Amino acid sequence: MSALTVQRPDVAEVQGSDEQDDHLVDLDGLVALAEAVLAAEGVADNAEVSLVMVPIEEMAALNAEHRGKEGPTDVLSFTIDDGDEGHVDQVILLGDIVICPAVAATNAIEHEVSLAAELELLVVHGCLHLLGWDHEVDDEAEAMEAAEAVHLSRFGRSTDRAR
Repeated sequence: MSALTVQRPDVAEVQGSDEQDDHLVDLDGLVALAEAVLAAEGVADNAEVSLVMVPIEEMAALNAEHRGKEGPTDVLSFTIDDGDEGHVDQVILLGDIVICPAVAATNAIEHEVSLAAELELLVVHGCLHLLGWDHEVDDEAEAMEAAEAVHLSRFGRSTDRAR
């Protein structure tokens, strides 16, 4: 288990934490990807996001508590502030992205991609959710998938499949 805080000038701060022991993850790379996506989406450098890797039991509990769904999911995003740029001198707590590498690993096998590629997609997906993107209806889902593909390709990540 590890925690990581990286502060780069003119980039939103992403605090990464790995609270699970099931899978080895490149937390540094995922934090950097999240920062890059947020910067590309125009998020102010006074914004903060938490990126947390959790075990399957914790993800199942979060999914039940916040979505009323039984069992674990791969990624959950929790928006804290609305990202109002009026807080120039204050930190904007944009939100939390919670990922379950165990679920991601199962999905990676099903999608015939590496665990790293699946986690990268989930990071981009979580960032977009924090920024208000959704996929409840077909048009929104198509737009979100296109945005995910753009971000993944922009940063040299695999775009073999969309979410």
